[in-house]
Amino acid sequence: MNKNSSNKMALAPNTSNKRETVCIFGTGDFGRALGHKMIQSGYPVVFGSRSAQTSSLIPKDAEVLSHAEAAQKAAIIIIAVQRQHYNFLTPLAEILHGKVLVDVSNNLKINQYPESNAEYLAQLVPGAKVVKAFNTVSAWALQSGTLDASRQVFVCGDDMEAKQMVMDIVRALGLTPLDKGSLLAAQEIENYPLQLFPMWKFPILLSLGLTAFFFFYCLIRDVIYPYVYENKDFSFFIAISIPNRICPILALILLALVYLPGVLAAVIQLYRGTKYRRFPDWLDKWMLCRKQLGLVALAFASLHVLYTLVIPIRSFVRWRISSRIVSQALNNKTEPLNTTNAWLSDSYLALGILGFFLFVLLGITSLPSVSNNVNWREFRFVQSKLGYLTLILCTAHTLVYGGNRFLSPSSYRWYLPNAYMLSLIVPCIVLVAKFVLIFPCLDKPLTQIRQGWERKPQYSE
Repeated sequence: MNKNSSNKMALAPNTSNKRETVCIFGTGDFGRALGHKMIQSGYPVVFGSRSAQTSSLIPKDAEVLSHAEAAQKAAIIIIAVQRQHYNFLTPLAEILHGKVLVDVSNNLKINQYPESNAEYLAQLVPGAKVVKAFNTVSAWALQSGTLDASRQVFVCGDDMEAKQMVMDIVRALGLTPLDKGSLLAAQEIENYPLQLFPMWKFPILLSLGLTAFFFFYCLIRDVIYPYVYENKDFSFFIAISIPNRICPILALILLALVYLPGVLAAVIQLYRGTKYRRFPDWLDKWMLCRKQLGLVALAFASLHVLYTLVIPIRSFVRWRISSRIVSQALNNKTEPLNTTNAWLSDSYLALGILGFFLFVLLGITSLPSVSNNVNWREFRFVQSKLGYLTLILCTAHTLVYGGNRFLSPSSYRWYLPNAYMLSLIVPCIVLVAKFVLIFPCLDKPLTQIRQGWERKPQYSE
């Protein structure tokens, strides 16, 4: 008897915390997946459908009724149908009055309609409280338990109480709600899933443009020139040699472009004497995609490492080494070790190894799971101080690789310098500008400006 009494006491809290019934209009993939997830989270679910017949696809613990009957059973109704089918809601306006309607729809293209789907829904059913949510979550993510997908759900609406009710459901499903404000934000939220790597567009297009330029540049110098003047066929350079020239060049240039906008921003702030004026639009966009530029640069640096590792097994390299050995044997002469070249070679490799190590460290630190676990000072130290150190090491790596060939006339074919010489232009500009900016006469006023101090403008009579 006592045992049974204790069991009843243990079950008491669960009955008091019973969740409210949620209605879902629509039995498509997303509606079914969302209903199944809600049932797992303890919500009673009722589906509103044109056909009140239960299908094997519907979660077994859910009830299927007509739209009118289902709407009367719940205070929150999730509209899991496309915008073009919203007209069926008009006859239900009286039943839906005062209820929370959650719009989860998306469009086929950005700004497809003058107003957002959620705002259109609010116009169709003016007595309802419309909230936009769940449109950034896929049916697949719900079915897989959101383990391998984004957990963030954007929520917006004009009624704070209705929005809070929806956000409570989001949390109960194991997702993270993000309040985006009033229903005016629905257009932005609906456009979000339709954007294709918005922050990656500029870095990818820039990388493709630079890759094409340097590919044809190296093709002219290393393949076409020897064929025209020396009648040598080096077309096989296209497979390994040319990519192994392009990858470090792009890695260095893109890394420099990560820090160039910061230098330009400092110059603009010094010139204006204030931080309370917007930067030019192009500079704002450039600064927003610096993380993506850095990750693309890391990808090219990693490819350079892989290409370098296969150099000893290349047929051309093995042929050249064996030819030199045979030539020394036939001439009965051994070339003495050139200590200067040995130092340059080892220094070049050491600088490259250290630079790549810090490159990888920068990439790891930029990951959200890592950056969220460090404070602002630690993040800035890695991304700024170690970032500039990485740029210095990679630039030195390229300079040592060039050695004294910068002044050698044979390095210029058709008056074109080696491609690696071109890669040094942007990094050197960034490093020189940064070196000048750390002088006390510039660093002190720049620090004051960034702390809120403003220089009074000088007006001439």
